[in-house]
Amino acid sequence: MSTREEKALEYFANGNSYNCAQSVLGVFCEENGLDKNVAFKIANGFGGGVRNGDVCGAVSGAVMVIGLKCGFFVEKDFAQKGFCYRKTEEFLHEFKKENGSTICRDLLGVDIRSSEDFRKPEVRELIDTVCPRMVASAVHILEQMDFNQTN
Repeated sequence: MSTREEKALEYFANGNSYNCAQSVLGVFCEENGLDKNVAFKIANGFGGGVRNGDVCGAVSGAVMVIGLKCGFFVEKDFAQKGFCYRKTEEFLHEFKKENGSTICRDLLGVDIRSSEDFRKPEVRELIDTVCPRMVASAVHILEQMDFNQTN
């Protein structure tokens, strides 16, 4: 397990202070020019599949990392925009191959579309066991990706 994976799991397990999206983005943000406190704020609403079991927060955090690493910001830089889209698709493919889905409720095996669902003991147990694996997986896949663009 890499240092980043360990740190992301520390963020996630720290009394569940940080959610899955915050934990993934948090270990890559500063080296990519984003203040950690700002990163945690940005990613706050993405945990738990945007709070309703949709796209896994670890996946959302990873897509934010991909944007930081290679996203375009110069208007009409379609080459960079396309490169970032390809990297996002590559990540999604690898995550789905490794974990079976990118959807939070599918990964947990339970429908968590309401805020009450997150408080159920059986859901808390799943969050404490499944979600750390998703966080580590997202970080690991990002670390394996090549972000050097060759035209």
